[in-house]
Amino acid sequence: MIGSPSELRVLGVEEMYACDRAAIDGGISGDRLMEAAGAAVVREIRKRWTARGVLILCGPGNNGGDGFVVARKLSEAGWPVRVALLGTPEKLRGDAALNARRWEGPIRPLEEAEPESADLVVDALFGAGLARAVEGPAAAILREIGDRGIPNNALDVPSGVHGDTGAVLGTAIAARLTVTFFRLKPGHLLLPGRDLCGETVVADIGIPPEVLNRLTAPPLYENAPPLWVPRFPWPRREAHKYSRGHVLIAGGEETTGAARLAARGAMRMGAGLVTIASPPAARSVYATSMPGALIREDSSPEVFRDLLSDRRKNAILLGPGGGVGEPLRRRVLAALETSRAVVLDADAITAFQGDADRLIRAIHADCVLTPHEGEFARLFETTGARLADARCAAAKSGAVVLLKGPDTIIAAPDGRAVINTNAPPELATAGSGDVLAGMCVALLAQGANAFDAACAAAWLHGAAAAAFGPGLIAEDIPEMLPTVLRNLEADA
Repeated sequence: MIGSPSELRVLGVEEMYACDRAAIDGGISGDRLMEAAGAAVVREIRKRWTARGVLILCGPGNNGGDGFVVARKLSEAGWPVRVALLGTPEKLRGDAALNARRWEGPIRPLEEAEPESADLVVDALFGAGLARAVEGPAAAILREIGDRGIPNNALDVPSGVHGDTGAVLGTAIAARLTVTFFRLKPGHLLLPGRDLCGETVVADIGIPPEVLNRLTAPPLYENAPPLWVPRFPWPRREAHKYSRGHVLIAGGEETTGAARLAARGAMRMGAGLVTIASPPAARSVYATSMPGALIREDSSPEVFRDLLSDRRKNAILLGPGGGVGEPLRRRVLAALETSRAVVLDADAITAFQGDADRLIRAIHADCVLTPHEGEFARLFETTGARLADARCAAAKSGAVVLLKGPDTIIAAPDGRAVINTNAPPELATAGSGDVLAGMCVALLAQGANAFDAACAAAWLHGAAAAAFGPGLIAEDIPEMLPTVLRNLEADA
């Protein structure tokens, strides 16, 4: 397990530039950083391949400079190396120009790269700071490498991947290995960039971690236990069912499975008590299938409000199978009026489509929204940049926003955010989101703050699904939680 939140920090492109400048201001030359970057790439390549013909594609900036270092060091190690440059050596500047001069071999124009004669490619064309579409000779050579299936190694990010969003700008091809420096960028974790990076290695090139203290923007992290496990609500020896929190779940009448899955997730996540508020017609379904839960009749929003009068019910989940309409909206607003912890999922979000301001006015700090992409768009504006969208929605609503997907993002109103990357594709199954909502509300009931609860639930959800593996259905996720929690506690 990675040992500190600092190691999980993810840097936007401008933040990475700022860290480079801070390191240089602190006395580490740009040439030294470039030399260390190239050496790190060579180490990783030589761990995976024996000597063979290598084509190194260099771009017109510092990424190309790193490529020239790689060329020199591989050649010194006895590898046959060819270098092709986008542009001309005369137009290179600074450390990139210096390292191009140190390369003693020929430099071909990119158009004459001849990838068909290479056994391995090193892509040092464009780094994470690329801001326009890859086109022309660069796009053509990348496509040819991809079509031929030549193993490709990328410096920083695969050329064409936007460092801040993971989007493809024009053309990008998959790498077998991507070596980046100091810290990951969002484009390494967000799709489709994450899938194009292949195996990703973060290399230490001598930038001191203290430069992170100079950054002023709200931090972004890759989600992992060190971010939240120091505050995880492990049961204490003196605990009893009431001290471990009482979750209230609003159950639906027709789609009862959603609330039942959420309740199971909440139980396995450690909630001391779970009550399902059931429509009269569904009470027998809940009662016979959920022997560990309390079932209370809920025939109207007024009756639901009465259920809320018991303040021991300290965390409330609405939305799974709830059905959209004014009755659900009234229940949601009643729950938020209590100022207790609230998770709004699925129908509880969709119910406010076209009336988002009404919901936003009622939200308080202990609220978590757990939409998927479609539900998110019913409340908030979308730009296609998921990280920025989630952060904007959290700031606007005042809630922690857990935007579900294969690259789930959790954003807090103060701008903090994490990207969750451990979810296996098997989680794309009906009901898995209901379990996640139940896990999240259970952590809130046990005293976790909203951001920690959302981060921990998302990671544990992915870990449980990965532990089960192929054939996963939503019912399996809660049953894997004891194993995952046991391992987590042992590691912590």
